[in-house]
Amino acid sequence: MDARPARPGPRRSEVSLEALTPPWWVAGHWAVSGSGPPTKTSDPETSSPTKGGGFDQEPCSQSGPASAGAAVAANALIQRLRQTIRQRHYSRRTEKSYAGWVRRFVAFHRYRNPALLGTAEVRAYLTHLAVRQQVSASTQNQAFSALLFLFREVLERKVEGLDDTPRAKSAVRLPVVLSRHEVRALLGRLRGRLWLIASLMYGSGLRLQECLALRIKDVDFGRRVLVVRDGKGRKDRETVFPGKLMDPLREQLQRVRSRHDRDLVDGRGAVTLPDALERKYPRAPWELGWHWVFPASREYVDTRTGLLRRHHLHPTVVQRILRGAVRAAGIAKPATSHSLPLLRHPHAGVGLRHSYHSGPARPSRPQHDHDLHPRDEHREQGGEEPPGR
Repeated sequence: MDARPARPGPRRSEVSLEALTPPWWVAGHWAVSGSGPPTKTSDPETSSPTKGGGFDQEPCSQSGPASAGAAVAANALIQRLRQTIRQRHYSRRTEKSYAGWVRRFVAFHRYRNPALLGTAEVRAYLTHLAVRQQVSASTQNQAFSALLFLFREVLERKVEGLDDTPRAKSAVRLPVVLSRHEVRALLGRLRGRLWLIASLMYGSGLRLQECLALRIKDVDFGRRVLVVRDGKGRKDRETVFPGKLMDPLREQLQRVRSRHDRDLVDGRGAVTLPDALERKYPRAPWELGWHWVFPASREYVDTRTGLLRRHHLHPTVVQRILRGAVRAAGIAKPATSHSLPLLRHPHAGVGLRHSYHSGPARPSRPQHDHDLHPRDEHREQGGEEPPGR
């Protein structure tokens, strides 16, 4: 029997962030509590946590045994970064992204003390991302923003020349736009709540995370309005939904109600509330109005309280099924969940065509575009009617 070829090892981009945590033998310690660079000690045996941060100041070598101080210091730095981000009420995604970039930056410089690093090291890492990793300009700018936050807010250091470091210029690219025929073919490949999620995104102009984070109290059938809480930029807004989705949405909420009643009988049925609202309303996590419109099938254990809670459907579930539906519908475009809410407004197609053209200014009045999104009368009142189930 022929031997199967060995599977190649994972690329560095596929390695989890936990795998980048420094091992116990990494040489060199560094402090994270001080705001400035610690002073060197003449005798390494007499160095202590109260003098110079308690860590060696020399950069670690590629090999050679040492203690586990680098791993402890790296984790302490990440924890301090997370606390600083949460004090400023940044989003969880920003926290996760910044923590990842700081881990990679420290690992790139072999876990040297960040207090000893400066503009040259930051520029070297950004150059590595652009030349060796070949990341996009937006990714490189995101890493730069994370490092700026690390030095300014966490380490409280002003690195000379860091503010003058030029940022990468992002390319202006056209988004992927689906025609009405392609949207109809895509939605025809979906069933159940995935069809409802995609239809709400298309008919109401919702982003994927905004759609999945809808709570029952935010659905107003009387006005046919959805209230989007904590949207992009931490702003709330209202948007309409098509009348064709009234009955499917009622059926979905009825299924959620039935599951919630079963969970309450079993002593469960709690959800997570934003910020510290749970302390103000202790019984709110068990109320139906605070539950998700699209809950996950499995519960999780809240590490803070030890209670079983139910989160909303994870975005990767929808993204994976949408990719399969795009292939099954025979759509050659690289369409994603961002392609559905793109055509919500009547003038979206006109804006996409004209905003990237040079020349005289275009009229601001919305115009008809039957190929992309016709401006019908019923859409002025209730939004775009999605194709049939």
